[in-house]
Amino acid sequence: MLPGMAKMLTTLPNILTLSRIVAIPLVIATFYMDSPQGPWLGCIIFSLAGATDWLDGKLARAWQQQSELGDFLDPIADKLLVATTLFMLAVWGRFSALTVLPALVILMREILVSGLREHLARMQVRMPVSRLAKWKTLIQMVAIGVLLVGDAGPGWLPVRDIGEVLLWLAAALTVKTGYDYLHAGLIHLNRPAEPARAAKPSRVT
Repeated sequence: MLPGMAKMLTTLPNILTLSRIVAIPLVIATFYMDSPQGPWLGCIIFSLAGATDWLDGKLARAWQQQSELGDFLDPIADKLLVATTLFMLAVWGRFSALTVLPALVILMREILVSGLREHLARMQVRMPVSRLAKWKTLIQMVAIGVLLVGDAGPGWLPVRDIGEVLLWLAAALTVKTGYDYLHAGLIHLNRPAEPARAAKPSRVT
């Protein structure tokens, strides 16, 4: 491993980013636990991993430790964590068949925006995250955490239903923000690609 890359991997923001990837097999393992605490443990691990998404970017900016590696890993870690957990929830029947639809909408939006950002990056165009997109991400992460608890929650509280409603809300915001990104990017799509120049990483996802 190159010395520069090794140094980048040891910065706290990048370690926090990598921790989201490490958390994925741990969340998966909770689905196979016979203990009734398994769903709660899955929720805790997922929630802690989700919290690093906010913390790593904040620390990177505050400590001026932004890097190309972090800029590359940050959105990948987020999408792997969300996609894998939604897939496991669907496979294990932890939400209704109809709620598969908002899960698919969320995943399709992530693929669309990732492809659009990759194309625009070659044209040296960055798409900043809107305030609505940040709310979408927060509601989405809360919804998935609630669904991880699901039927293991208190009997007097419809935890699974709450999670499904939140996921539908996140999907609605996903459609709106996805359209906004696509609309903003369309004006650049017909421009010929130019050789990319070095730009300061933003760790924006």
